[in-house]
Amino acid sequence: MALTKEKIIDTIYHQVGLSKSQSRSVTEGLLELIKRTLEKGENLLISGFGKLVVKEKSARRGRNPQTTEDLQLRARRVVVFKTSGVLRDKINRK
Repeated sequence: MALTKEKIIDTIYHQVGLSKSQSRSVTEGLLELIKRTLEKGENLLISGFGKLVVKEKSARRGRNPQTTEDLQLRARRVVVFKTSGVLRDKINRK
């Protein structure tokens, strides 16, 4: 099951008691803050959940697996998620 933005909005609406439009505004605002932070290349730490880390990938050689043609992959930034110890323990609890 995927957690969608609509499900997050509904959960805030039912559990927090905000109106639907306020719940949508809070969710959109939080997601926008996360996006702006990552766009700047800054890491995002959420205690008890994990850390979103922006990593620089240098240009490198690659290969198209269908044609086996050699390619030059451009330099880019990627986002990596590292779980916190607390979340990791909860996930692995039996």
